[in-house]
Amino acid sequence: MSLSLTSLCSKLFYLLCVILSFQHHSVHSSFSTANPTGLTLRVAVDDSPGSPLYRIQNLTIDERIEMLINVSNARADYLNLVSSPDAEILPDNIRIPLLRESLWYAAEFKIGSQLHQVKLLMDTGGGLIWTQCQPCQNCFPQKLPIYDPRASQTYGTLPCEHRLCKTPGKDHTCVDGVCRYVVKYGGGTSTKGVLSTEAFHFLIDRSSTRPFDAVFGCSDDSSNVFFQNTEISGIFGLSFSPDSMAQQFSDQTHSRFSYCFAPLVGAVPPPLVLRFGEDIPTFPSGHLQSTLVMSGPATNSYYYYLELLDISVDSFRIGFPPSTFQFRAGGAGGCLIDSGALFTFIDSGTIGVNAYERVMQVFTAYYGSRSLKKIEGAQGSFQVCYERPPNYEDFASLTFHFNGADYTVAGKYVNVFRPEFFCVGVLRGPSTTILGAWHQQDKRIIHDELFGELQFADENCANDVG
Repeated sequence: MSLSLTSLCSKLFYLLCVILSFQHHSVHSSFSTANPTGLTLRVAVDDSPGSPLYRIQNLTIDERIEMLINVSNARADYLNLVSSPDAEILPDNIRIPLLRESLWYAAEFKIGSQLHQVKLLMDTGGGLIWTQCQPCQNCFPQKLPIYDPRASQTYGTLPCEHRLCKTPGKDHTCVDGVCRYVVKYGGGTSTKGVLSTEAFHFLIDRSSTRPFDAVFGCSDDSSNVFFQNTEISGIFGLSFSPDSMAQQFSDQTHSRFSYCFAPLVGAVPPPLVLRFGEDIPTFPSGHLQSTLVMSGPATNSYYYYLELLDISVDSFRIGFPPSTFQFRAGGAGGCLIDSGALFTFIDSGTIGVNAYERVMQVFTAYYGSRSLKKIEGAQGSFQVCYERPPNYEDFASLTFHFNGADYTVAGKYVNVFRPEFFCVGVLRGPSTTILGAWHQQDKRIIHDELFGELQFADENCANDVG
């Protein structure tokens, strides 16, 4: 199964993607604006014959997990590329390579006075919202008609003096009084066009829509785009970049969005609800923990970096030196939370100690003390795997000690399970620590960009039905 960094997919919080639709009969989704400062996206898995999910259902669980390990590894490699201060500027990083068997999350809505239908891949690490536009210099083939701004009475171009045309780290130029952009990705994929304004029409109930004025990229020149020959025509960014959906609509959302992963049984995604602003649930005093989000090592980085101080396996705190998870020369190091990587990575290139190997040693000692039989090569890249005796449930928890908050993964969610054995669901990070989606199960995750915090609490996410 081949994988290339030229193969790109936007994602919504984890690697197994499904169709997210605001207006499509085969997907049970909606965009709720009952609260003027709160928005909710409800998502259900599309398993119709035309869905990418339908095409991988014949894979075994082992094949699905191995596929996701491969994609997670490629994503970690790409993170190392874009984190370096010396790396090429990537203004709107589509931050996940994609295998053809993977699935997609896509936002479907209408734009312009002609209510033109678009489907855009969603990416919480990406910034600029963009779609292909006529007339094209070099457009990739798509199954839905390409949007033509000349037919819309609400379309406009962004002037060069606009603040979004002057954002540091963005590849913008002024041509004939309009702001043009270039977005480059790992592996040579790129898209170019004009920064523009348009009315985006989101469904607010079963029969009516509400327009939102948005800045977006009208793309007329793209190359090496992986999702060609589908209905997808561009990207819907949700990062803290100033041109993302999360930032542009911050008045409606108070710059806050949230999600809660129900258990990822069998590596197939359950329904997901995205909540914005005042639609995010509240918690009793003391139940919600928070830690500050740090700036990344490069100006073009929009990831959610956290200050990781130490790690515990069950009740044993390892006691890493204070510098272990800090940024290192060349942009390596640091810790980020990223649900675009399904599995967690622990840095193996840390100064003075191999943090990944040390954590695996502690897991090995824990299960060795319980006389479990270790097995080798049981599941691809997972290093620590054991036979599981009947009715065995004494699994070690995993705690990330962040500045001001302890993030504990329950033992039942630390591991990847097979009928005969289990593996500690942690992969070797080449130069970065990444808290992935697998270890966010049954956690309420809140990105509060207004206060620069990541908040979290335990929750039964299967009850988060919107």
